Amino acid sequence: MSDSTPLLSHSDKPPGPKLPPRSLDDTIERCIGGFGWFQIFQAILVSLAWVFDAQQTFISIFTDAQPTWHCTDESVCNSFSNICQLPKSAWSWDWPAHTSIISEWGHECSTSFIIGLPASSSFMGCLFGGLVLATLADSSLGRKNMLLFSCLMMSSSSIFTVFSPNIWIYSVLRFINGFGRATVSTCALVLSTELVGKRWRGQVGVIGFFCFTLGFISLPVMAYVNRASSWRSLYLWISVPTIVYCILVHFLVHESPRWLFVKGRKEEAITTLKSMAQTASALTMSFSNVLIEQESGDCNVDIYSSIRILVKKRWAAQRLAALMVTGFGIGMVYYGMPLGLGNISVNLYLSVTLNALSELPASLITFLLIGKINRKESLLGFTILSGVCSVLCVVMGRVWPSLQIAMELISFFSACTAFNMALIYTLELFPTCVRNSAISMVRQALVFGGVFSPLLVAAGRKNNLISFGVFGMAIGICGLPLIGLPETRGGTFCDTMDEEEHKHKAAIPTLA
Repeated sequence: MSDSTPLLSHSDKPPGPKLPPRSLDDTIERCIGGFGWFQIFQAILVSLAWVFDAQQTFISIFTDAQPTWHCTDESVCNSFSNICQLPKSAWSWDWPAHTSIISEWGHECSTSFIIGLPASSSFMGCLFGGLVLATLADSSLGRKNMLLFSCLMMSSSSIFTVFSPNIWIYSVLRFINGFGRATVSTCALVLSTELVGKRWRGQVGVIGFFCFTLGFISLPVMAYVNRASSWRSLYLWISVPTIVYCILVHFLVHESPRWLFVKGRKEEAITTLKSMAQTASALTMSFSNVLIEQESGDCNVDIYSSIRILVKKRWAAQRLAALMVTGFGIGMVYYGMPLGLGNISVNLYLSVTLNALSELPASLITFLLIGKINRKESLLGFTILSGVCSVLCVVMGRVWPSLQIAMELISFFSACTAFNMALIYTLELFPTCVRNSAISMVRQALVFGGVFSPLLVAAGRKNNLISFGVFGMAIGICGLPLIGLPETRGGTFCDTMDEEEHKHKAAIPTLA
């Protein structure tokens, strides 16, 4: 008879009806599969990074705004005058000049390239930072340290921005800020979901989306309170709390036990799991043996090995390519729709408010349904719905303008929900050793889709077909590669490429 001695056979007590788990995933599920107060605290604390990410993303709306002005000499000036053709003595700003970089540095008549340079620099920094920093969370730094590094870089560059003497230095610091901010949300998402069991993985991931919306909504409140103050004070308001947040994360947040095990740091993984275990002490004694017996698998040997692994494995490259194509289409609508509101014959302030608020139900629906709906089908459905409604924006604008804003809101809401689902689907499709790199690449595709949105919006001022029409066709077509991907709802997290590849082959139906 083959040896079937339980792991705790040395104990005087007879073996119970339940054997200790023999796989790493089962062991982790037994230890952290519940959702106690400690895990709730960890998940919320990690997800708060999204608040600061949102504030840094949209702060230029207020700091780089074109201020309003009024005439002081009505003999040569009126409300329809071009400010650039008037003498400086004929007009004045409605608010103090230091409320915006445009009025403080006298760029009211500068070219659109110079005025938009700071925001573009932040955007390009985010793209570049995502490519350079994404692999560090999988290779050397880990999830927690990468999150700390990104938040510190983001907040410190924001503090230095306060001392900018001109728009050129300001733009350089905005680039550095975007570079550091590139991996904040992805690290927070991956770390928070790896600290809980699979039952709560989707709900915990959605907490970050709520926090991002909270940060977006809080920014106008802070800007309104500081509306007569210098634009520099707004940077301090969002930077100092981030420093405090980094201190809390350093002392209170655990590193992902899955990543620790994959990197061969088994003792640290055991210590982390014991501190988080929701079960009896006897189990915490048994999973130590299970972890030590497991093969960790040298999944990352240098900072760029995760990218090479993703490209080398055909099934992984196909998954990543399909998700990045879909992400490109989603990003084009997600970033383009709010920019195109000026092309719709509806009050701009009302439409912007409605768009901002539509992110809340998108996050709420994702939170409530994430455990009940299939990832692939729902993501494909939302991309198609967003595409159809975006095209209908063009039609309604010509035959029924009052419904145009309704179609725009449905399209943006669907893109927001697809944005959330795409990130959750990505983290479930890839193993621990490359998970952060994969989700970062998908997020970069989302951001890259936003690069083309301002150009299409500008070209579509006279013809919405160029903007909303292209948006709709892009997200609809880009969602089609999802058809060939596997479903992940209710599945387990794999930690190595070999595990994921074995599961992938087992899921392929055998041909008769």
